[in-house]
Amino acid sequence: MSFLPARITLATLLFATLSTTALAGPIWDAIQARRAERAQSRQTEAVPTSTLGSSTLTLPTGAKLLRDIAYGSDGRQRMDVYLPAQAMNAPVIFMVHGGAWRTGDKAMVRVTQNKIQRWVTQGFIFISINYRLLPNADPALQADDVAQALASAQAKALGWGGDPRKFILMGHSAGAHLVDLLGAAPDRAIKLGAQRWLGTVSLDSAAMDIVQIMQAKHYKFYDTAFGQDPAYWQRTSPLHQLATNATPLLLVCSSIRPDAPCKQARQFADKAHALGIRAEVLPQALKHSEINEFLGKSGAYTDAVERFMASLDPQVKQQLANQGTARP
Repeated sequence: MSFLPARITLATLLFATLSTTALAGPIWDAIQARRAERAQSRQTEAVPTSTLGSSTLTLPTGAKLLRDIAYGSDGRQRMDVYLPAQAMNAPVIFMVHGGAWRTGDKAMVRVTQNKIQRWVTQGFIFISINYRLLPNADPALQADDVAQALASAQAKALGWGGDPRKFILMGHSAGAHLVDLLGAAPDRAIKLGAQRWLGTVSLDSAAMDIVQIMQAKHYKFYDTAFGQDPAYWQRTSPLHQLATNATPLLLVCSSIRPDAPCKQARQFADKAHALGIRAEVLPQALKHSEINEFLGKSGAYTDAVERFMASLDPQVKQQLANQGTARP
């Protein structure tokens, strides 16, 4: 008769099981958040990217990295700017990492590597930002951080060889929720100094309708993020904040996650269409982490995202077409 070693806990077994299933979405983010909490209890600085699954980033030939550009006084209010060789009036992809609103980092390889190799090589500027995290900043303040970072990046874009009018917002998981919130109601960012951007690419958010989530059975980390105030749920719910001046949105969602993020994406798109707003849903048979990591790799998924990007602006379309990546 054999027994499990004492160190193998129920949580360990649960993690091993979930890591092989499609559920590695909100639960995976929550596990990462707990890891971050333990790391932060031992040190006061931001969680090292090495603890979050990072490895060495490889820059495309000729590309330059401007690291930790400040957009606020807090140590988390920083952005990394990846510049192509000889940028001139370049369009900009502005990326917001995920991590259950509590963890994550702008330099994680799964956030940056494939996207940089694809788009910086094509002449895009790629910006990846950090923002304040729970428990120091709730999702509403985090959305304001994203807006302030956007405004700062747009103000500096000309000096980097970029076009401040040609920004595309992109975010994954909790970061997708934040860019969805701004894309649904751009006035929030505009009041903080940002210019209107071309469009928003949301990578597998399961937080389109915060009110519905909080009124139903849900993962406990949503309580930490969104509390018990129904008015706050409304203010931080992209579905409920959707305005008639919303940007075009592409909602990428995992079709294999059991918590059904595509259902929320379709509900959001239906409301957007009723208001005359462009919103597209792009289901993908990928895990939550893969929707982030695989974007930028050659294939039908990246092609579909690029078709949306190309449709936003003639210059972006031409930039992609010149590289042979746009599809009819």
